[in-house]
Parts: sequence; structure tokens; C-alpha cells
Amino acid sequence: MQKQFLVYCCLLFSGLLFSQENVSGKIIYDNNQPLPGANIYWENTEIGTTSDDQGKFTIPFSANHTVLVISYVGFKTVVLTVSSPKKITQKMEYDTSLDEVTLTNVRKSLQKSYLVTSNMQTMSSKELLKAACCNLSESFETNPSIDVNFSDAISGSKQIKMLGLTSPYILMTEENIPAIRGAAQAYGLSFVPGTWVESIQITKGAGSVVNGYESISGQINYELIKPANDIPFFLNAYGSTDSRFELNIHFNKKINDKWATSLFLHGSTRLAKNDMNDDGFLDNPIGNQINAINRWQYTNAEKGWVSFINLRVMKDDKQMGQVDFDPNRDKGTTNFWGSEINTEKVDLSAKMGYVFPDAPWKSIGFQNAFNYHNQESYFGLNQYNIKQNSFYSNLIYNSILSNTLHKFSTGMNFTYDNYSEFVNVTDFSRIDNSVGAFFEYTFDDNDKWSYVFGGRIDYHNRLGVFLTPRAHVRYKPFEKTTYRLSAGRGKRSANIFAENQQLFASSRQFQILDTNGKIYGLDPEIAWNYGFGMMQGFQLFGKNAEFSLDFYRTDFQNQAVVDVDNSPQSVLFYNLDGQSFANSLQVDLNYEITRHFTIRTAYKYYDIETDYTIGLAERPLQAKHRFFTNVAYETHVKDRGQQWKFDFTYNWLGEQRLPRTQSNPEEYRLPEYASAFSTFNAQITKTFSQTFEIYVGGENIGNYQQPNPILGSNDPFGSYFDSSMVYGPVFGGMYYAGLRFKIQ
Repeated sequence: MQKQFLVYCCLLFSGLLFSQENVSGKIIYDNNQPLPGANIYWENTEIGTTSDDQGKFTIPFSANHTVLVISYVGFKTVVLTVSSPKKITQKMEYDTSLDEVTLTNVRKSLQKSYLVTSNMQTMSSKELLKAACCNLSESFETNPSIDVNFSDAISGSKQIKMLGLTSPYILMTEENIPAIRGAAQAYGLSFVPGTWVESIQITKGAGSVVNGYESISGQINYELIKPANDIPFFLNAYGSTDSRFELNIHFNKKINDKWATSLFLHGSTRLAKNDMNDDGFLDNPIGNQINAINRWQYTNAEKGWVSFINLRVMKDDKQMGQVDFDPNRDKGTTNFWGSEINTEKVDLSAKMGYVFPDAPWKSIGFQNAFNYHNQESYFGLNQYNIKQNSFYSNLIYNSILSNTLHKFSTGMNFTYDNYSEFVNVTDFSRIDNSVGAFFEYTFDDNDKWSYVFGGRIDYHNRLGVFLTPRAHVRYKPFEKTTYRLSAGRGKRSANIFAENQQLFASSRQFQILDTNGKIYGLDPEIAWNYGFGMMQGFQLFGKNAEFSLDFYRTDFQNQAVVDVDNSPQSVLFYNLDGQSFANSLQVDLNYEITRHFTIRTAYKYYDIETDYTIGLAERPLQAKHRFFTNVAYETHVKDRGQQWKFDFTYNWLGEQRLPRTQSNPEEYRLPEYASAFSTFNAQITKTFSQTFEIYVGGENIGNYQQPNPILGSNDPFGSYFDSSMVYGPVFGGMYYAGLRFKIQ
């Protein structure tokens, strides 16, 4: 959260601001790169801090201390005389009297803080490089807080869950602008290439009211690489044994001391047809994606201005289904079962932030974003087309109340969504719009206590007028002990077809049982989320260790229930009648065996139940017990920057309840529960210099394959066909290799 003290984060609507009673700033080194982990302290005192992953820091100012010391191993120590609260930028110089130092291991790739009020963790770009992170949906394989699984056995798409709830209940934002929502819910994560991402912030529980009212189980915010900090050229090439090939190229240009621009190009393709389980269906879709973004950044720190302008275009085409399916010949027939999903996107956004030069605790931010999303698709004989035009605008003002211990954020935002949606021949087109105002108060003594209380009022043409209260409290009784509490309310309109597209690839008939509501005849979803968490740092055998525990409960007052248990030939949508809840318990233990050798473990327990037509039952396709381990080792950096990196991830998933199929003929029945299974992923990276590296790796090395992932695959146009009941890998082990090249 400290990184929100940068000027550009004012337009990301942080609740934490620069303070006139603090000295704050940024530590940099070569090419103005941020230097994380630098020590900043007042001379002859115990008052100090360290720079975060963006090189930022904040330290309380007192007139009794005027000598500020900045140090980092391998760099010359800097001593500054600071006589008043101010913002500084300090460039560090290498200490040439020491051996060569290469900064490749100066920060944790997955960071948690004892001082941030909310339960948030930050994944840096270094964490994303630990696996074959080709797009955002594949960015969480090494993160125990996020569950990743395939959504079906046809599309190859991955879905993520937080606190046991799927991605529609997670607010997904790009640089704090709502991003993956509406028509993009099913496949939007695969439209963000991993090399574009600078960092990801994961917040469990109720999010900030500044970012809207829809967050229920948490928020995931991803930051794109900033033009002002980017290198001139980057290339990443990737290929895998499942015939997937990708190429990412980044160009960056510093035009002058105020303007910088980046052009990111992404291309991916899969041409070969794979059927490793011999069920007659493709294990992965064939197709291609072309994706490009042009970013402009304007920075005038002296006058307090920062601005970003982004233009993105994307085209993604997928073909799925039986191996022998030919769309030119078989589309719309029962010759062979097939599917195509063709998507086009255009996004334009602009953000402006202004920090008052004489009052750095005061700022104004203004964000605007236009999105065009057009998906044309069919699944066998089911046709689904959706087009969405959206506009989002947010204005925020940040300041203080009496002194910098008391901060506030206030403002208003507007959202407009125009949907053209057709399910076969039925028209579900509509226009949604909302306008809201918010206020959020923050107290932070930079030590033991901090809390955030926020609320907003919104008017939505379908949801009506409603209030959204949220609260976060942090207490740090000791240096490495932190407790957190949170509570909040979320409300959203469920896009039942866009969010459940995997069900089109089945013989199920869609039925909406309620017709009196304003959203497909349903009422809006409303839920309360409550959470408790604690972090404890300690020494184990002389090395740093960290234990954390958190428990969250989500209670739905109303929910658009998706019922696949009433009959294997139907899916029912109806308003919740009874109770629906999700309890999530996670225990983590992280241990730094040596400076270059770390182990990360986690156990998760889920208790998720909903009242269906069959009664109160476990949520299907959800393991109650999960265990996670990640081991990472890096060799010391040698001459010319040579280094080896090793990463290994183990996942164990307990048994999962499967949707009921007892009424089917025996050959088309599944057991009540799927068996527990394990998966293993590994990657080895060899860095030859600061400009070139290669990597090889494998996913599902144990070669686990879910038996019978497509029910009725021998008769896809029959009454028992269903490809949506997927709980594990559909195909066996996948191996890949790639290279990265940089011009610094």
C-alpha cells in the first residue's frame, strides 16, 4: 500500500496520501529504476523504514531529527539534511570499492505488509515469471490465495476463485478502473498478456467504496508497466508441447523529461489439434489472438500533474469441439459437434491526477474509460452473441481532516452499459446505468492502529437506490504482529448467460424460474462479507518465517442461483429461497531457508452451501480441502549476470461434489464425488546476462487426467452430453520453453 504514495497513484484513488508531517519520496538507481529494500532512517534514532517495491517510502518528520540516512548494500550511503517535511527523490550510486553487485534478488516476489489496513498482498513481475504466465488467467498458479481451474472441457479457459467464490464476485480492475466485467467475464482474463503486467494487488474481503459497490469476495487490481519506468525494448517468445506459440514485443520511448510512450504487441496461436484422452474432442481450442496497446504518460512532478492515455485493440478467434469438425462444412449441422468464439475489443482510457504542490496531502484524480466488446459464438446448435458498449467515469478528491493522521477520499462516478445480447433467437438486450457518490475516512498512526470506514450511495436503473457500507481495522501490538478485521456489503446484477457460457456446451435447457425481477426477471445479488486475519513474523533456526491465518464468511441475502442439480438435462436460474453462504479458512506458513531459498505453504478449508431445489447442498465442483506448496531457489548472481532459478509448485485438491446425474442411464452417470488428486508444476530459468534469459518448464508433470471429462462425448447431440463438469486437468503433462531479451 505504500506504493500509493507516488504521484501517479493519486489518480488510482488511493486512500493513503502524502503528509505534510512526513518526509516521503522515492529511491532510484540506474536509468531511474526504483530501488526496493533501501534503508531510510533518522540518524541516532530507531525511527526508520524501507522503500517498497516501487522504491517509495514515507517516514515521520520531527524537528528534533534533521539528518536522514539512506543506505543499501552495494551502494554509497547518502546522508541528507532535512529541516522540513518534504518530498524527495534520491538516486543511489554504486559503491565501486565493493565487488560488482547485480540487483536481481532485492525484494520478495509476493509481499505482505504489517502496516496496510486491508488484507492485501502484492505480486510483483518477478512472481509472474515463476510460471508460464502467458495471460492474466495463468498469473495465479503460484499464489495460494487464488484457486485456478478450467471452466469446462471445451474452451480451454481458466476461471479463478477467491474465498471459494468465482470471478464474477471479485472486482477486477485495471489500474483501479473496473475492467473484466459484463460480457468479458468468461474469457476476459485471457485477453491481458502476462508480460504487460507490472504487479497485481490482491485484497481479500470487502474492497474500497472508492472502486464501486460490486466487490463481494475481494478485489484484484493489476498494474500495467508504466512508460516512464519501462526499458526501450523487450521480447518474449514462448512455445509448448500443446502447440501453443506466443510472441510479445514491447517498445518504449522517452520523448522528453515529461512525456513517455509504450507500444505492446502480442500474438498467439495454436494450430495443431490435440486429443490426448482419445474422446474425439480437442483438448484445447485452436485459433489465434492479436492484441496491442499504446500507452502515453505525462509527468510534471514540479507542477503536480500526471496523466495516462491508453488505446487497446484485440481480436481473438477460437475453434473448439470434435477433432473432425470443420466449421466451413459442419457449422449448424449435426455432422460433428463444434464451436467457435470470435471476440473483438477496443478500449480507450484517460486518467489525470493533480497533486497540489504546496499541499502534497491534497489531490484530485479523474478517470474515464470507454470499452467496446463484441463476441459472436456458437456451441453446437446453441448460439450466443453479446455486444457491450461501456463508459466509466470517476472523480475523486483526497485531503486531510485537521492533520495527516486523518485522511479522507470523496467523489462520484458514473457507469453506462449498453448490451446487445441474444441467446439463440431470444433477445435479452438492455441498457444499465448508475451514478453514485462515496466518502471514505482513514485513520493511520503509522504504527499500531489504522482503520478505514467508507460508504457510498448509488442509483441504478435496475437495482434502484442503495447504500454500500464497508470497514477495515488493523491493530499491530508488536513489531511483527498484525490483526485485521473487515466487513462490508456488495450488490451486483448477475449476467447469467455471459458468466455461465460453459453450460452452452451441453444438452442442458436454460430455464429462468423467476420473472418479476428487473435483471433477466431476477432480483439483484446482495451479500455481506466478514473477515478476520492475523500475521505473525518470527525467527526459526535463525531465519525469517511468517505465519498468517484468515477466516472469511460471505452471507447472501439474495443470489441468482445457478442450479445444475435439479436435472442433468437442464440448468435453472432463480432467486435464492433460503440460505447461501461461503466460509473460507486459510493458514499460511512462509519460511526463508536462506536468502535465495524460500518455501511457501498453505492449507485452505471451504464450507460453501446453497439452498437448491434439492435442498441445502454443497456447491458443486468445489473442493473442501486444499493444500499448496511452492519452493523457489536462486543461485547467487555470477559474473556478467549469470544465474539459475528453480521453481516448484505442488497442489492437492480434496474430493469435490459433482452435479447429480443419477437420473441418466448408467453409462452416462458420474459418481457423487470426484476423487482427490495432485498436480505438480516446475520451471527452470537460466539468466545469461541482464539482457537475455531462457526458461523451460512443465505443468501437470504428474500427468493427472480427469476421467470422462466430457459426459456423452460419443453422442454430443444426444440428451446426456455435458462438457461443463470439469474439476481437474483434461489433458496430461504440458511442457514449454521460452526466451526473454531486453535492451536496457
